[in-house]
Amino acid sequence: MAKSQYSFKTAVELSKALHNKQVSAVELAQDAIGRIERHDGKVNAVCVRDFERGLAAARAADAAIARGEHKPLLGIPMTVKESFNVAGLPTTWGFPPQKDFVPAEDALSITRVKDAGGVILGKTNVPVALADWQSYNEIYGTTNNPYDLGRTPGGSSGGSSAALAAGYGALSLGSDIGGSLRVPGFHCGIYAHKPTFDLLASRGHTAPPAPPLIYERDLAVIGPMARGAADLSLLLDVM
Repeated sequence: MAKSQYSFKTAVELSKALHNKQVSAVELAQDAIGRIERHDGKVNAVCVRDFERGLAAARAADAAIARGEHKPLLGIPMTVKESFNVAGLPTTWGFPPQKDFVPAEDALSITRVKDAGGVILGKTNVPVALADWQSYNEIYGTTNNPYDLGRTPGGSSGGSSAALAAGYGALSLGSDIGGSLRVPGFHCGIYAHKPTFDLLASRGHTAPPAPPLIYERDLAVIGPMARGAADLSLLLDVM
């Protein structure tokens, strides 16, 4: 059950509430963090937590809103797939030998999300090499479907789909070659979009320990995930 009326709102709805001063970005971040702390022991969607920096971003968003600033994702709590480089956090792609790999710079899409005011609270689980329609690896274990813990949330962006379904933020970033955005979407009843090839910049979405160059494998794309269809367009434009 949601402790806040905003736990399962869309990003468009949250943005409106933020700018109408009905809720603060810190309150939204704290609600999502609270849900992760209460429920993720069973769901295991958020494999890397980044709460301290997320709350700092939320405080900065509240200050920006108070100054009258408008940005597409300002104050919106969200997660990102583990495969995206986020400076200071591990990027493993589920490979045990890479469990200690920590990139020095954000992926370009992460930079764009942060510049748009997004509040990133953590990274979500994946299968090894992003190569399965479930989300298990030896580093972080198995992600379960929030609607039925005995079932999978899909893959390879299953951690993100489970996080969205469980109310751990309104948006997430995923990726797809043969269904890795779309399969988790229908497994968890959320929205995901596989964009046109090469429409979104993939720099920094690269298997470790490779340098964060553009990833040009045929059919491989990054894309937005959300609880509402309109949010996909919002995040797609930012990315």
